[in-house]
Amino acid sequence: PCGSERNASEDAASGDGTTNRPDNTAFDQQRLPAWQPVLSAGIVIPGFLLVGLAFIGIGVALFVTSRSIQVLENDYTGTGSSVHCSECVNPKTTPCTCQLNFSLSALFQGPVFLYYGLSNYFQNVRGYGCLAMTTSSGGTCPRCVYRNTTIAPCGSVANSMFNDTFTLYQLVNATRKTVPLDGKGIAWWTDYNIKFRNPPEVDGSLAAAFNGTVKPVNWPKPVYDLDPTNPANNGFLNQDFLVWMRTAALPDFWKLYRRITEGEYASGLPAGNYTLEIQYNYPVANFAGRKSVIFSNTSWMGGKNQFLGIAYLVTGSLCVVMSAVMLIVYAKFNSPDEDF
Repeated sequence: PCGSERNASEDAASGDGTTNRPDNTAFDQQRLPAWQPVLSAGIVIPGFLLVGLAFIGIGVALFVTSRSIQVLENDYTGTGSSVHCSECVNPKTTPCTCQLNFSLSALFQGPVFLYYGLSNYFQNVRGYGCLAMTTSSGGTCPRCVYRNTTIAPCGSVANSMFNDTFTLYQLVNATRKTVPLDGKGIAWWTDYNIKFRNPPEVDGSLAAAFNGTVKPVNWPKPVYDLDPTNPANNGFLNQDFLVWMRTAALPDFWKLYRRITEGEYASGLPAGNYTLEIQYNYPVANFAGRKSVIFSNTSWMGGKNQFLGIAYLVTGSLCVVMSAVMLIVYAKFNSPDEDF
């Protein structure tokens, strides 16, 4: 006798005195009820056709919606084919302010989002991101020590934080009218509420909590003074800092800078002439990078992304083609006596 048919007396006779058999249950003995579908032509061919039609419908909806999203992108690197901000690159001046002028022939539907874009910038390199962490589970900030000096925040990601700034004006009767830019809540909720924390304030002062530390080498201001106009937007909870610390997976990326959602611009940017004033601070020439500024709106599916719609269309079309091929093969080689 073998397997589950052996009894305890036989196990004892074998000399080990114990049993190595699994419990006599339906799960351990693999006696659970199971269902195995019979994939006939009458099930597979209509199934492929229905799935294909569904995917094509979703793909058309995604593609049409993506095409309706408005995007206005301008390169302001100042080198190569770009003419914007060339005065800030050749000859190089620090600090430098330049302007980017553009016109809208129709209403740019709101809410409008203002992004900055970087190209040929590899934030996913391990050596770049390995020191990116600025918080721990205890709520304090691990700090890097360089030449016996504590740096806060530490790491290559924090040190290379994007620091160009933008101010938008609408030209009305040859007068510049400031367009309000809203920077509240632009970071991910999880980054602001869970991942990052400020150290406990000392006597109600965040600056005192950072006593004994210095700013990163490339920062013009310390971390506790990033936004002098809003004390709640300082330290490791600064919105721009949080956006930058969520590193991008690809070398060409956008990051949210501001939203245009206030006052008369809540419904969008009206047709007219605009000037974007740029504080040109961030260098990209040393790694052949490019800088751009992007205005865009969104839809129910998010931002502009035609890949998702195309992927659904291709997959749905392949399913329909496969259903047609299987139908032809079945009609040609099926025996008349077999059921569909």
